[in-house]
Amino acid sequence: MSASKRAGENRDGEKRGYHHGNLAEALVQAALDLIAKVGPAGFSFAEVTRAVGVSPAAPYRHFKDREALMAAIASRGFDKFAEALAKAWKDGKPDALSAFKNVGQAYLAFARKEPAYFAAMFEARLSPGSTRELTQATERAFGVLRQACDALIEGLPDGKRPPSLMMALHVWTMSHGIASLFGRGDAARRAIPMTPEELLEANILIYLDGLGLSDN
Repeated sequence: MSASKRAGENRDGEKRGYHHGNLAEALVQAALDLIAKVGPAGFSFAEVTRAVGVSPAAPYRHFKDREALMAAIASRGFDKFAEALAKAWKDGKPDALSAFKNVGQAYLAFARKEPAYFAAMFEARLSPGSTRELTQATERAFGVLRQACDALIEGLPDGKRPPSLMMALHVWTMSHGIASLFGRGDAARRAIPMTPEELLEANILIYLDGLGLSDN
């Protein structure tokens, strides 16, 4: 059952009113349904309103416009993403290298399991600074990767230690490219003669070997 059915209709299919606080959630869920069907640019704010079954003016009590709704969805997506990456990192356990690889696999898993959030986060053409919440959520997610890179290069000699920010950006680019092309959970996924997980693991190992980290 779609989010609009869950949020806006009773069991007899009749439109029902909303208790205080429920409309914002209904709008988010309806937008996620539409993102999954037509992508983050394929619908209007009015279509979200119609899907929920409220007056055109009602959503403005919660979101000033479509971009604000999309920013709220992207922010929630990055919160979920940060949580998934942190769970995979597990404070560097059982060891930094294994945990680092787990973070990359968690990136792919999120793209596969949450394609609507993933699209809202990266394909809605939102400025990273659209809202304070989105900025903070994005920084939390990237911060997990930065923390993992810091831990991984800690044992390298000073002269051979790459900047952790540069390393984190390299790994983010690599993981995101594979997730976007081959690991996503929607119809835009490309087929390859291996799993996305295998491809990412091979790329990570090659990258880390170049830094002298693959055997650490």
